[in-house]
Amino acid sequence: MLIAGFPAGAWGTNCYLVAPAAGEECVIIDPGHQATQGVEEAIAKHRLKPVAVILTHGHIDHVASVVPVCGAHDVPAWIHPADRYMMSDPEKAIGRSIGMPLMGELTVGEPDDVKELTDGARLNLAGLELSVAHAPGHTKGSVTFGLPESADIPPVFFSGDLLFAGSIGRTDLPGGDHAEILESLARVCLPLNDSTVVLSGHGPQTSIGQERATNPYLRQVAAGLGGGSSAPRRGM
Repeated sequence: MLIAGFPAGAWGTNCYLVAPAAGEECVIIDPGHQATQGVEEAIAKHRLKPVAVILTHGHIDHVASVVPVCGAHDVPAWIHPADRYMMSDPEKAIGRSIGMPLMGELTVGEPDDVKELTDGARLNLAGLELSVAHAPGHTKGSVTFGLPESADIPPVFFSGDLLFAGSIGRTDLPGGDHAEILESLARVCLPLNDSTVVLSGHGPQTSIGQERATNPYLRQVAAGLGGGSSAPRRGM
């Protein structure tokens, strides 16, 4: 298994390229702001052939490079239908203008081929089987992607902006809902094995076991508690 990841752009959004091995087909997860160069460098370094872009949600820091990346490699983009509008109208998605200088660097809109994700779907792409879980709370169309355990790696969980090392995604932007994100944490994250590697939309790698033990939000839902936490939240 090959997973090449790098933080990109103004928000340091993690973009991942995932393949069975170097020299094979790959999927690209969340090519966000200023991610195009990093994507092309990873493709060249590992001799990869992209077959799809898959998106954890529609915020501009995760989708800003979708159009050029999909166009360069003639591949589709997969996104949950509840977040699809964000690709063409990023300012509506965050409730304010994100600034003319930044907007001037973006190619806003949809790629030529957009496919919609559904809860519980299995994506068979690039020789991989990725499980899709709808996980609203950060946005209405947030999803996660899971890879099963294999001979050489533990299970891998691409959490987007649902779960971070020590934190969770913010819920104060349009479509965000604190109660929903807690429900998503309980339904999607708690059943995972402690050995599951968590690769999130921002920040460092962690594991479900580490977050179950230390993340105040995951501890809260594991204890069956409602309400809020004073710990900071992350994401755009």
